[in-house]
Amino acid sequence: MTDELISPQARLKDIQLHKLSRLLALQSGNKFYSQVLKSFANISTLESFEEYIANTPFTDKQQLINDQLLHPPYGTNLALSLDQYKRMHQTSGTTAAPLRWLDTDQSWQAILNCWHRIYQAAGVTTVDRICFSFSFGPFLGFWSAFEAATQYGCLSFPTGGMSSQARIKLILDTQSTVLCCTPSYALRLAEVAKEAKLPIETSHIQRIIVAGEPGGSIPATRALIERSWNARVYDHHGMTETGPITYPCPSKKDTLHVDEESYFVEIIDLENQHVLEEDQEGELVVTTLDRYSSPLLRYRTGDLVRASKSRCPCGSPHLPLVGGIRGRRDDMLIVRGVNVYPSAIEELVRRFAAAAEYRVIVDQRSVMTEIYIEIELKPDGQATDILNNIQHAIATAMTIRCKVESVPIGSLPRHDMKARRWTSLKSEQLQ
Repeated sequence: MTDELISPQARLKDIQLHKLSRLLALQSGNKFYSQVLKSFANISTLESFEEYIANTPFTDKQQLINDQLLHPPYGTNLALSLDQYKRMHQTSGTTAAPLRWLDTDQSWQAILNCWHRIYQAAGVTTVDRICFSFSFGPFLGFWSAFEAATQYGCLSFPTGGMSSQARIKLILDTQSTVLCCTPSYALRLAEVAKEAKLPIETSHIQRIIVAGEPGGSIPATRALIERSWNARVYDHHGMTETGPITYPCPSKKDTLHVDEESYFVEIIDLENQHVLEEDQEGELVVTTLDRYSSPLLRYRTGDLVRASKSRCPCGSPHLPLVGGIRGRRDDMLIVRGVNVYPSAIEELVRRFAAAAEYRVIVDQRSVMTEIYIEIELKPDGQATDILNNIQHAIATAMTIRCKVESVPIGSLPRHDMKARRWTSLKSEQLQ
């Protein structure tokens, strides 16, 4: 069969299988995956993905954490000697002990290449000026986004250590055209700009690239950011241990594409862990194809997604995830028999423009879990009516009743990284 007759999807699978065979063949020094590799008859001539799946168990985050605790400080998931690694990054540790991850020049460039695809999909060009509203630190996403932008050819502004107001003034003074930050911080900057009477809605910002939390894939949150800045929001997602997995669909705001030239992915059922057909919601499982020096094989990300069977109108052959990241496996709560995800609550609260900020308090002190929502209301409109409407919207959409009450404006915490809006009454003190 000639190349002209091979479909883009078939060509993509050939690329993936070739990369996967190469990845496995380069792991002879990897102690973490040594037992897995023994199960293959010949890893250099891998016949199919079915063979790979049959011989490879899932990897999960706790295994990686345990490995690093037993073999500090980096664990044993290293294919090369330590002197060949050039960068170290670390997860935030919000849900577990932080993970340290090492990269060589080769694996770091693979991550930057994924970022180039994100910028391309978002319509970024070399004439753009990008403001990075991050505190930086050890987080991979911040450094990779910045370094990829300079490599891409963009004038780039780091703003670590600056106040929110100083960042806004820099955006205005430099006529930045692209903003990179978390969804929560895009809203925080809009709030500060309004208080300081700084005209961000007439700034040169045309695109806001977000990640770190699900807000960019939540329609109401995305719409609120876009109204505040008069700019388009582009979502994507990734992890320190994987790199950027998805990029934004240029045509459909509610869709992310898996960068399948860099990742082989499966979507599995949460209960029996079988691979699901498309158009079914399940957990995203990732194999990194280009991070040879510290790979992940069939890694359970905890991200809940739904792939579409339909071909995307943007023309990309890469797997479309409708609704982006729809939730997290470990974020789900059962409230009076109903599965409740934080992203669903955010979607409902953000529909109300008067809600400046919110916090969800989970009360697990009795047999039945209850949730209470604190809302900061902007000083316009009838507070009682707004609170009742939010409560009614949640009851209607999720068939649960929860108390919704107002708190003074400015009393809830703001975040320039991942927002932590859920807290438990089991804790001695709300954070």
